Amino acid sequence: MAYFTKDYLDFFIELAANNHKEWFDSNRKRYESSVKKPFADFVQTFINHLAKSHPGFKDLTASECIFRINRDIRFSKDKTPYKLLCSAVVAPNGKKSKSIHGVYFEFGPEAVRVYGGIYEIDKDDLYAVREGIAMNQKEFNTLIADKTFVDIFGEVRGERNKIAPKELKEAVEKQPYILNKQWYFMTEFDSDLILQDHLLETLDSCFQAGLPLETFFNKFIQRS
Repeated sequence: MAYFTKDYLDFFIELAANNHKEWFDSNRKRYESSVKKPFADFVQTFINHLAKSHPGFKDLTASECIFRINRDIRFSKDKTPYKLLCSAVVAPNGKKSKSIHGVYFEFGPEAVRVYGGIYEIDKDDLYAVREGIAMNQKEFNTLIADKTFVDIFGEVRGERNKIAPKELKEAVEKQPYILNKQWYFMTEFDSDLILQDHLLETLDSCFQAGLPLETFFNKFIQRS
């Protein structure tokens, strides 16, 4: 089954040329029916799908996972008020999740983008992950070289420090990823995927491909 109509994409295309409150208010009912509700329904369907094999998602609701369409313009030169896409993070505690066992995705008229891994992390957990990679290089190397992972995501991304902590210098020579400040991965599909019957299955394949590496990272992240 298709989860969205073409008006989902058309709404954002038109919003791009009319990104102001007056236009949005006059098209609010259209937004509710063609964008907000279908996206929330899809996110909940995806949560329920994952919960069948991953109990950590069982009590999660779409509202805990979906980000607002309103942009935070307080510190931005771009004062347009609305995002040109819908986005959500499906993880055991939704947007509040500290573990990275999950998947973040954006649906917009330019592309479908799917992300996993670590993007934001505090100082203690950052060091713990670095140490975890250093002490388990063989396992980490196997995970990032896995054919399914590489076919879907290509490689691990993220900003990297130039200088290694003294105690990790020897390990960094063998595995430069230890210097990363982030370890995330992403893939992109044509926006036409939003209108296809296999949208859920495609997201599920991304989740499954990233899961082994996320499980590896989570062994070192402290969760309260």
